[in-house]
Amino acid sequence: MNDKQLLRYSRHILLPEISYEGQDKLVNSHALIVGAGGLGSPVALYLAASGLGNLTICDFDVVDLTNLQRQIIHTTQSVGTNKAASAQQTIYEINPETVVQTIQQKSTVTEFAALIAKADVVIDCSDNFATRYILNRLCVQLKKPLVSGAAIGFAGQITVYDMRDAASPCYQCLFPDSSTTTGEDNEMRCASHGVFAPLVGMIGTMQAAEALKLLIGIGESLQGRLLLLDALAMEWRTIKLAKDPACTVCAV
Repeated sequence: MNDKQLLRYSRHILLPEISYEGQDKLVNSHALIVGAGGLGSPVALYLAASGLGNLTICDFDVVDLTNLQRQIIHTTQSVGTNKAASAQQTIYEINPETVVQTIQQKSTVTEFAALIAKADVVIDCSDNFATRYILNRLCVQLKKPLVSGAAIGFAGQITVYDMRDAASPCYQCLFPDSSTTTGEDNEMRCASHGVFAPLVGMIGTMQAAEALKLLIGIGESLQGRLLLLDALAMEWRTIKLAKDPACTVCAV
């Protein structure tokens, strides 16, 4: 790191758990963020501000006026702009040293596989089950840590699936994919159900924290634990997770 970086990241470097060595890891790390909406906004902002060297942001959607209530990386001037491109612009204003690659079209499984292979950590900020199942399968195959978050209404959840550990459960263990057998799609989307604005910030910020800890190699991750937040009551619950020995994704 150069002198300017040492000054910019000095408050991290002062933490003995991070220090110069940990910050240097961040500067040389690469994270893949899938989704630049409510969850992806704080994830991208905090990873870039924290000094992550390389970010790849995937989102084929464009900024809509209704997004601005919670998707804080975008501005009124961003309306009509691709979300990944809008996020890139905001990040460069915060930390021009972070290299940001944008994927502005819908990715195929093959394209996702190539992106995940290059990343040190994958952060799932998507809003649909199909993408979550694809990311999970690929992270299992490529043994990449996956930070998973979701938020709707006043309810949020977050966990980590670290496929570098053979004992780690995967997303399929917790949420078996029944759509292929039932043909049903039970998506809950903000457009029809609404979402409390600060909720996505709370979950997204925690996703950023988990990603940073994984990249530096400090603390205890949420692997094997699902945190559930009821923002109306402001209560957290923890559910212990275990690998499903019959899982069709990670137990084969």
